Amino acid sequence: MEFSASQESLTLYKLIVLYMLDKVAFPLTQSQISEFVLDKGYTNYLTLQQVISELIETNLITAHTTLNRTQLTITEEGKDSLGYFEGRIGDAIKKEILDYFKEKSLELKNEVSVVSNYYKAVTGEYETVLSAKDGDITLVEIKLSVPTPQIASSICDNWNKKNQEVYQMLTKMLF
Repeated sequence: MEFSASQESLTLYKLIVLYMLDKVAFPLTQSQISEFVLDKGYTNYLTLQQVISELIETNLITAHTTLNRTQLTITEEGKDSLGYFEGRIGDAIKKEILDYFKEKSLELKNEVSVVSNYYKAVTGEYETVLSAKDGDITLVEIKLSVPTPQIASSICDNWNKKNQEVYQMLTKMLF
């Protein structure tokens, strides 16, 4: 008996993740989903990681990792599965998810639309790649070569904090 209740709970958690990814027009990070699910007390961190892994393995969602951020997107198979089983998600949970998105929409979108990464180039230098997007449109992409991974990491951190200022400065100077 306990096994079926546990399986039922895991199914609900999977549906919650699918529902969240279906209700936004941009990827969500694993930490954004975790923040919502854990703050609401639906389950614990390890169970949520198991749920996300199973959704990836069954191709219901895709994951793309850059530095320490994993962005999740629902697949067509995920949308189909959600369509069949969405009724299993209670109206109260759906409302909490939609309210969460209303409250944090801009913050969530900004977090996934600004990307920074670095890697060691064949020259021995470290290449940083910084970008900002609006939906599928790339607003700006900058590549910088620097001598150390510490500088590259610092540039990525600063891009995440100051990208709007840099973009405004560039457009002002170039237009």
